[in-house]
Amino acid sequence: MEIFKYILILLSCSVIFVVVCRRLHLPAIIGYLSVGVAVGPGGLGWVPSIEDLNHLAEFGIVFLMFTLGLEFSIPRLLANKRMLLGVGGMQVLICTIAATFIARISGLNLIQSVLIGGALALSSTAVVIKQLTEQKKQYTPYGSMAINILLFQDLAAVGFLILVPALSGSEHSPLHITFLLTIIKGLFAFVSMTLLSIWVLRPLFHEVAKARSTELFMMATLLVALSAAGVTYYLGLSMALGAFLAGLMLGETEFRHQIELDIRPFRDVLLGLFFVIIGANLDLSLMPTIWQQVLALLLALVVGKFILIAGIIKVFSRLTLKASLRTGLILAHGGEFSFVIFTEAMRFSLIPESMRPIIFSAVVISVMFAPLFIGYGEQIINVFSRKKRREDSEYGYGLLSDHAAELENHVILCGYGRVGQILARFLDQEKIPWIALDMDPIRLSKSTIAGEHAFFGDATYPNTLIAAGLSRARMIVVTFSDEEPSLDVVKHVREMRLDVPLFVRTQDDSNLNAFQDAGATEVVPETLESSLMLASHLLLTLGVPTKKIIDRIRSIHSDRYEILRGMYRGEDDTATFEDETESRRSLHSIFVPEGANAINQPIAVLAAYDADFYIKTITRENERISDPEADFKIRMGDVLVIFATPEEASAIEEKILNGEY
Repeated sequence: MEIFKYILILLSCSVIFVVVCRRLHLPAIIGYLSVGVAVGPGGLGWVPSIEDLNHLAEFGIVFLMFTLGLEFSIPRLLANKRMLLGVGGMQVLICTIAATFIARISGLNLIQSVLIGGALALSSTAVVIKQLTEQKKQYTPYGSMAINILLFQDLAAVGFLILVPALSGSEHSPLHITFLLTIIKGLFAFVSMTLLSIWVLRPLFHEVAKARSTELFMMATLLVALSAAGVTYYLGLSMALGAFLAGLMLGETEFRHQIELDIRPFRDVLLGLFFVIIGANLDLSLMPTIWQQVLALLLALVVGKFILIAGIIKVFSRLTLKASLRTGLILAHGGEFSFVIFTEAMRFSLIPESMRPIIFSAVVISVMFAPLFIGYGEQIINVFSRKKRREDSEYGYGLLSDHAAELENHVILCGYGRVGQILARFLDQEKIPWIALDMDPIRLSKSTIAGEHAFFGDATYPNTLIAAGLSRARMIVVTFSDEEPSLDVVKHVREMRLDVPLFVRTQDDSNLNAFQDAGATEVVPETLESSLMLASHLLLTLGVPTKKIIDRIRSIHSDRYEILRGMYRGEDDTATFEDETESRRSLHSIFVPEGANAINQPIAVLAAYDADFYIKTITRENERISDPEADFKIRMGDVLVIFATPEEASAIEEKILNGEY
């Protein structure tokens, strides 16, 4: 029961700290790390020992590497072998040599220097990937480079973990034999996972999918991820390596996206616990006596890695200086495998236990700064840059303003995905000039080769819209799938131009009013338009006159889809408490039973509760009454269909049953 108490303490504090961080617009990782610092052995001491929780934290890394493998296909890894092996290998090698040299001249012996240098050369895969994914920067040139380097670092960490027992003298085999055996084991694991993917995994998931059971699919996913991690663990390799290989193989199947959705909750919760345990390694009680050593090591770690990594990338890759600096800043911290290597080295007495507070404190603090370096990397780099150029001039798409300068009465497409490309084809047929802004470098590189007018640029920044010729544009079309950046674009456009027509594509009607209030000329909900198209074909097949169908569709468009607003939510419709109130409204049915206090009362008494919700229909004895008047009286057996949030619906139902009138 002792471990249950500790888990309860960590979960309670994590909820509080993460909520505070979200309110302050800080990354959640900082909240998790702060929990570990506050309640760990060096803080309040509510969790005096974290050894029993380390296994749970390791599962977080396993699931992280599993999802990372899902995202990286084997063809992509082969295509990126130059960055993965070349740049990644040079980074680990040069950073290890530099850190080893500094440690050696500081008075440490060669073995201690090599282990410390190798551990400090690694960065946190968990922090970097989580932050890049949240900010949707994982496919930018600097994001892709950072992830490729991290992949090599994770492979190098396995080598360092094998090196520890070899250097301790506990292994009877020579060092080169130990490494040869490790390589053989790694190849065996890779070949085994490849064969299992062909012969077992794909047929297994086909059978599981046929069962149409979400629980069974989730259990199969967990089984594969943990089994692969267990196999590599018993081979003497890293559990994370096995999970990555399993994800890599399953990423080649058609079940990739569903697997990623199933595994995400486990990954996020256990990763949070992992960061809590990392934070607990920072002992605040010792800081007054060791702060000078910690500060010196922290500065050497952050500044040294930043300069070395940026220089390596600039020399050995085609990235621009600014992109190289961004990558160096992203990786300028310690990593989760640093703690593992240090712990193993101290267990074999290769590094004295007295060095733990200094080394662990410096690495923990560097990890706490990492989310800020990643989130505010552009602003930090611009401080040291003479010309504060935007990213669109740094990644090979710097002709945006030059191209737009030649355009007039053109259309600006914000987003060049499926919808944006279809619109561009129609514009080309009508000989209407256009220019597109997008953030996907892979898509843009392909379209640029084809000679299309798509450029790298974040349309949520006013300067990008200005560079695209907003002042001379004939129309703006926003085609993003995410509604939050779309709303930002609408607001920025209206701040600079009130006269330009502005069309917005949305997934559904949940935020229709927000876009209209922000100044959108037309808002086209994708789901509603597809429903209208299907309904028109349905009515036409049923014999309804074509003119009547066209008039009905026109009426719906003129009313801004009012007749179609609202839906009944099901299990596949998600609405979280973080969403805006308007987006969480849906249709709810409320039955009026015998004895309800609202019987014989006008519906106006309910409307007085909250002016935002409204009663869409009332069903009475198989008759449906749409948009009832305020003096319409409620009767026993009525069914009220209201458009409201779940909380509003509960309050209204309570008022119908037990309200005072």
